[in-house]
Amino acid sequence: MKTYEESIAFLGQWGRLQKIAFFLLSVSLVPNGLCVFSIVFVGAKMSHHCLIPEVDLTEDWLNATIPIKVVDGKQELSQCSRFRLDVIRNLSARGLAPGRDVNLTDVEQEGCVDGWSYSRDIYQSTVVSEFDLVCSEQWKQPFTSTIFLLGVLFGSLISGQISDRFGRKPVLIATMITQEVFNIVQTFSPTWTVFCVLFFITGFSHTSNYVAAFVLGAEILSGHVRVMFLSLALNCGFSSGYMLLSLVAYFIRDWKHLLFVSSIPGLILIPIWWLIPESPRWLLSVGRVEEAEATVRKIAKFNKVEAPVIIFHDYITQVKTKTLPKKHYNIFHLVKTRNIRDTTITVCLVWFSMRIGYYGLSLNTSQLHADPYISSFLCAAVEIPAHVSIWLALKYMTRRMTVICILVTGSLSLFSIQLIPQSLSYIAVALEMLGKFSISAGSDLMYIYTAELYPTTIRNTATGTCSTVARVGSCLAPFVLSLSVYYKYVPHIAFGTMGILSAFAAFFLPETFGQHLPQTIKEMRKRERGRHSESISSI
Repeated sequence: MKTYEESIAFLGQWGRLQKIAFFLLSVSLVPNGLCVFSIVFVGAKMSHHCLIPEVDLTEDWLNATIPIKVVDGKQELSQCSRFRLDVIRNLSARGLAPGRDVNLTDVEQEGCVDGWSYSRDIYQSTVVSEFDLVCSEQWKQPFTSTIFLLGVLFGSLISGQISDRFGRKPVLIATMITQEVFNIVQTFSPTWTVFCVLFFITGFSHTSNYVAAFVLGAEILSGHVRVMFLSLALNCGFSSGYMLLSLVAYFIRDWKHLLFVSSIPGLILIPIWWLIPESPRWLLSVGRVEEAEATVRKIAKFNKVEAPVIIFHDYITQVKTKTLPKKHYNIFHLVKTRNIRDTTITVCLVWFSMRIGYYGLSLNTSQLHADPYISSFLCAAVEIPAHVSIWLALKYMTRRMTVICILVTGSLSLFSIQLIPQSLSYIAVALEMLGKFSISAGSDLMYIYTAELYPTTIRNTATGTCSTVARVGSCLAPFVLSLSVYYKYVPHIAFGTMGILSAFAAFFLPETFGQHLPQTIKEMRKRERGRHSESISSI
């Protein structure tokens, strides 16, 4: 029986349709980069203190109304308290001066009963100033990001199964529209609770859109073009959106306007529906052979190549004899047999280590520069060379060895940070950026490696499941960073340790370099049995 690649080899790897799909699917990830890190600016903290209403006070008392507190050795205005205005007004009316006639430590204080005044030096407004997420409500600031990540987590789990059931293209377009529409609707949120509900849906759509674009491109493209798309073009599209966010946010400092403008690119890309076909691989995997053949013929006509009389002869024969499986697969098939279960557990561990390190270092490196726009841009820019390097590595290195090298390099750089003296802090920053570089490259690779490990019937489910496990790691990253209060380098040690453990586990994964994508679970099992035989012989 011919493989899928052999059946569609006449299309070529770089025809007109492949070029269009390559470009449009890459560009479709630009809105994702704009969306996923928008909370950096939309939910940014703003300097604030208690609002002082217009009252009859002398200038000295007006300036002294907000108490001075010492924070980390620096004097700052209190953010959540003020001296009681009725007392201050009485003292001012009596002609007494603060500090000279009155000891301010003896004056009673009160909370910000009239609201807060926010500094507009960096941001015009954020959800923090919109919904007063300060003082007793301050816990809502980080929880807002958690809500988004929970949406991403659920999207990773559910979207893969929906896409395997109903197709790649419908999920891609539906989630793209949902992401941008709810981004805009968020600007009309009357309360913080409504904002969070809409933010959860946006997070769900974000990861569903990414996984669908990734798998659709992996199944439409082939050979070295597919490797370039998955390792370089797709991720550069995302990182370009990430960098673009910093530039857009620099000029648009109101959170509502920022969300609205950042939603426009996604809405412009809706015509992708009419320009990119459904995956013929997926159509074959669900028994829709006639549709798959019709799709391939359209691609051939568009590419101006001649198609054979019968393209999927073996599949048509199986349909006529009713031997082509039409079984629907789900997440339980990822752990049904021992060999596949071992692979799934190992791949999930590597994904988890990559993502907890990625988000942990991204949050930590946001303090590289006092300007948040520069910090965000640097964190995004370092990903571009990571994408390029993994693309080059995938052309010449085996998948398994590449994963191991990346994990070891990133882990050693993180372990080394604690050895750098304070006087050479720039070296510590360079090592941390090397860790971010390695983990960014590793995250790219794991999408490709996972797609090559699993067959078409459960490829999207496997990618979505692994992404879900990875998102659990991203949710835990802030908690790992908080451990630095006990010892400054605990987060780096934790991320590095996870990397070393994952590198050891990755040694037992099967190799996929230079092999065809498996179409069925049976083909995957054959590869798994070969892997175990190889491991035993090497021992």
